[in-house]
Amino acid sequence: MMGPAHSLSGAAAWLGVGAAAAAAGRPMPWPVLLAGALICAGAALAPDLDHKAATISRAFGPVSRWLCEIVDKLSYAVYKATKKPADPRRSGGHRTLTHTWLWAVLIGGGTSVLAITGGRWAVLFILFVHMVLAIEGLLWRATRGSSSDVLVWLLAATSAWIIAGILDEPGNGAGWLFTEPGQEYLWLGLPIVLGAIVHDIGDALTVSGCPILWPIPVGRKRWYPIGPPKALRFRAGSWVELKVLMPAFMLLGGVGCAVALNVI
Repeated sequence: MMGPAHSLSGAAAWLGVGAAAAAAGRPMPWPVLLAGALICAGAALAPDLDHKAATISRAFGPVSRWLCEIVDKLSYAVYKATKKPADPRRSGGHRTLTHTWLWAVLIGGGTSVLAITGGRWAVLFILFVHMVLAIEGLLWRATRGSSSDVLVWLLAATSAWIIAGILDEPGNGAGWLFTEPGQEYLWLGLPIVLGAIVHDIGDALTVSGCPILWPIPVGRKRWYPIGPPKALRFRAGSWVELKVLMPAFMLLGGVGCAVALNVI
């Protein structure tokens, strides 16, 4: 899928988690619902860091382009080192390592560790990075062109500062779900794991499929492209994505938000 659909699906997924949490008797404070939805929208773009034309690879200028090259080469190296005889030959690392459940768990877990050990500046950094990605993904028409980059970064930095300040207030969610002393913001890894998994599921719906299960082998392949029957798949950017899936994500996200906030 394309970046906007990935971001919408990520936000909708976290709002759905908020609805489920409310139903389970562990409702999210509204700042957690908001911050988590934005983080998940940004994290739903992150697996495409292995592709030089992806939104995330352009979002932070030369830094993200340089990181993209490293991740692409790393992913390709891991693919070559672990592929089985039935896995096809490739010339790059797109849709390999960063599109797996293991990558999602490692990135999310690493984020949680950083959040609880790095203090306020680590939390601000995590929020800033994902606010940039969320803005780029959800407001893609307004952020086209390199001239808007500085404005996006300023908006993201301001949003991160405000959201962190609200979350730090007693009862506003810094200690949501994990309540022991020293566990504040441990939950920040959850929307990142969810965003990555939702991204992978979205890519699995396209014609190429997605090797979500790696390193678990399927048949004679270790990088098996999981997906529905080919007749049900679509091309990225097609009318199915733009006219069906994106409106559906908006509707489901709205319903999830309403349930999570006890409006309905």
